[in-house]
Amino acid sequence: MKNYAIALIPGDGIGRDVTEAAWTVLEAAAKHSGFVLNGTRFPWSCAFYKETGAMMPADGIKTLQGFDAILLGAVGWPAEVPDAVSLHGLLLPIRKGFTQYANVRPHRLLPGVNGPLKATEFDILCIRENTEGEYSGAGGRVHQGTSAEIAVETSVFTRAGVERILRFGFDQARKRRGKLASVTKSNAQKYSMVFWDEVTRLVAADYPDVECMSYHVDALAARMVMAPESLDVVVASNLFGDILTDLGAAIQGGLGFAASANVNPDRSAPSMFEPVHGSAPDIAHLGIASPIAAIWSGAMMLEHLGETDAAIRIMAALEATTSRGIGTVPGKERTEAITAAVLSRLS
Repeated sequence: MKNYAIALIPGDGIGRDVTEAAWTVLEAAAKHSGFVLNGTRFPWSCAFYKETGAMMPADGIKTLQGFDAILLGAVGWPAEVPDAVSLHGLLLPIRKGFTQYANVRPHRLLPGVNGPLKATEFDILCIRENTEGEYSGAGGRVHQGTSAEIAVETSVFTRAGVERILRFGFDQARKRRGKLASVTKSNAQKYSMVFWDEVTRLVAADYPDVECMSYHVDALAARMVMAPESLDVVVASNLFGDILTDLGAAIQGGLGFAASANVNPDRSAPSMFEPVHGSAPDIAHLGIASPIAAIWSGAMMLEHLGETDAAIRIMAALEATTSRGIGTVPGKERTEAITAAVLSRLS
């Protein structure tokens, strides 16, 4: 019987509730499919920061290294800890420390969910570069608090970084419908984005079986609204991918349905799986947070671990649940009721 060591970081706010819900479903799926998930919980969060002065211990990355995967709930409590502190103290160090350069986010409507668009038959897989680009953290501020203050934020694009995320995207397109959209803004950003376009053309030559189109980010955003069914795999830089995947979440019914994976493709370190939504302080502790995105992220984790049958079983249970109208309207059912419904379909 296979055993997998999973690091659980519930984080802040509703992250705690949805992580527990997802873990309950994952354990049930593991039992049905004949493998074991061993979870270890870590209290790293904004509350941890207020107690210790750090979002995670100095040896946090080393501690996580021995796990097969990481399941994250949500990070952030802006009323207590600035978002720039919580993000750069936990989430980004994990992504960069474990070379989780591929952020994978699926966008499609679950049965019974009403999206805001006329189009309903779309299935988009957004691949976001996850470790460099606009979120590299290069820059600084000088003369702070004076009229001469200067802030500089420098995007960093490496050939290795751009090429590997594009190849990852092309590989995904080969497994799906054979179409890839590369997203830039090369008409305005004449260095980094022109460079990205050049690398795209070079990599595309190695994938003659994949139809490759390049779009400016504003045009791609419009296409996601006007003709989402025309898109298959979308590959974008860190910033553009971040924005476009929130749009993707919107067209699939909201952030409560948006799952994601931070993948280390060569498996030299653990990958991390998390719902796209934040900690939602306004509804924390009310018991009404939807666990669907966290459960979907958990299914992606099992698929990454090679437990495909269990992942399929979870997604089938999710779809059976939403097709009955359960979990389709935010706040209508309580967290435990949605979880119980998924568990009943799972068995």
